[in-house]
Amino acid sequence: MLIMFMFRDIKAGYRGALGVLIALVVLAPGLCAGPIQAGPLAQEVDLTLGSGRRWEALGPFLSFESDHARSQWGFAPLLSHAWSGADDAEDFDFAYPFLTYTRHGPEYRFQIFQLFSISGLNSAAGQAQRRTTFFPIYFRQRSPDPDQDYTALLPFYGRLRDRLLRDEINFVMIPLYVRTRKGEVITDNYLLPIFHLRHGPGLHGWQVWPLAGYEHKDITTRTNNYGDAETVGGHDDLFVLWPIYYDSKLGIGTDNPQTQRGLLPFYSQLRSPHRDSATYLWPFFTFTDDREKKYREWDLPWPFVVFARGEGKTTDRILPFFSRAHNATLESDSLLWPIYKYDRIRAPLFDRERTRFIFFVYSDLREKNLGTGATRRRFDLWPLVSYKRGYDGAERFQMLALIESFVPDNKGIERDYAPLWSLWRSEKNARTGVASQSLLWNLYRRETGPKIKKCSLLFGLFQYESSLEGTRTRWFYLPPVRTSRSTPAPPAP
Repeated sequence: MLIMFMFRDIKAGYRGALGVLIALVVLAPGLCAGPIQAGPLAQEVDLTLGSGRRWEALGPFLSFESDHARSQWGFAPLLSHAWSGADDAEDFDFAYPFLTYTRHGPEYRFQIFQLFSISGLNSAAGQAQRRTTFFPIYFRQRSPDPDQDYTALLPFYGRLRDRLLRDEINFVMIPLYVRTRKGEVITDNYLLPIFHLRHGPGLHGWQVWPLAGYEHKDITTRTNNYGDAETVGGHDDLFVLWPIYYDSKLGIGTDNPQTQRGLLPFYSQLRSPHRDSATYLWPFFTFTDDREKKYREWDLPWPFVVFARGEGKTTDRILPFFSRAHNATLESDSLLWPIYKYDRIRAPLFDRERTRFIFFVYSDLREKNLGTGATRRRFDLWPLVSYKRGYDGAERFQMLALIESFVPDNKGIERDYAPLWSLWRSEKNARTGVASQSLLWNLYRRETGPKIKKCSLLFGLFQYESSLEGTRTRWFYLPPVRTSRSTPAPPAP
C-alpha cells in the first residue's frame, strides 16, 4: 500500500509540474508575439514525423509535444509520460527502467525494477483481474473467476496458476513439497529436485536424482484443433547416475520412433527413421545423418568445429576463426568472431540481413517486404551514430547514441535518455517532404518543406524564413524584415 501511495503522489506531482511546463511553453509565444525561437532555452516547432507541435525548454531536459491523437511530455531523464488516443495506450516512466506504468486498452502493468509489479485487466462489465508480484517471494491474483484466484508466499505455502511455465503449482515449505501440473501431467516433488513421482493419462514415473529415474507413457490419442483424432507417441525413459547413463525410447507408435542411449563421456547415440547421430568421447566427435532435412554433419567438437554437407545445410566452421553456414532460407557467416558477423533470412515475402562488427559496435540491419517492395533499415555505430528508416520512409539520424545500439527501438530509452546526449538530430518525412535538423539542442535548427524553409541560430538571435509569399529575417529579436515575392516560387534547396 505504501508503494501505491508513493506512485499516486508521483503522478500528482508530475501533473503539477506539467502544468508549469505547459504554461511556460504555451503562454510564452503570446508574450513574444510569435513562436518561441530561443534555441536551447525554449523552442517551439512543428513535428517533422507527425502533424502536431513540439515545445522544448532548457536544452534536453523539458519537452512537450501533442497532436489530435496523442501527447507526450518529459523531464529527462527523470520523468516522462506518453498517451495515444488512437491506440488507447499510456506510458509513464520514473527513472526508467526503475519504475514504469503501462496501459493498453483494459490491460495495465505497474512495476518497480521488475521485482514488484501490479498488473491486471478491466473487463467491460466492470469486473477486474489483478495480479500482484514481489518476485520471488510473494505472488497473488484475484479474478472474477474464483478458480483463477491464488496466493503464494515463498518458501512457506501457496498456489500459482499459469506462472513459471506451469499450469498450476502448489507447495508447502519449499523444497519439502511441490506439486506442479502441466496439461494433464502432475508431478509431486519431495525435497525438490531429489525425489518426484509423476502421473497422467497413460503415464507414470519416478526419480531419485541424480541416482536413478524411470518414466513410461502409453500410446494415447487426442483431438486436435480441427476436431480430428491424432496419435500421441509413448515413451520409456531411464537414467542412472545422471547424466552418465541414459536409455530412452521416444515417439513410440508414431512414424518417427527414436532411440537414445548414452554412457558419457564415452558415447551417446540417437537412432530414428529420420535421423541418426552418434558421439564418441563426448562432446568431441559427432556424426549426424539427417535424412529428413537432407544433410550430413561432422562436429569436432560442436559448436567449435563443424562441417556439414547436403541440400538442407552446408556449413564450414572453425571458431573463432571463421564460419559459413547456409541453406535455402538461412545464411550465417563470421570471421574472427565476434569481429565480423553476417546473418540473412530469405522467406517468400520477407528478406532480412544484418551485418555486425564487435557485437553491437557496428550494426547494419536491412529488411524488405517482397510483396510490397517496402524497405526498412537501422544503422548503428556505437557510440557515435544511430540511424533508422521505417517502412513508411520516415528517417531519423542521431549523434551521439550511447545506449541505442544495445536496446534498439526501446521507447523508454528514446523518450527519457536519448535527448540528453543527442548533440545532432535529423528527421525526414518521406510522405510530406518535411525535414529538420538540430545541433546542440536547437542552438542551430533548420526546417525545410515543399513550401517553406526556416532557420534559427544562437538562441534565436538570427531567424530566417522563406516561403511562397516571400522571406522574413530577424536579428536580435528586433522586428523582422520582410521581403515579398512578385511571382511565388518554391524556396531554394
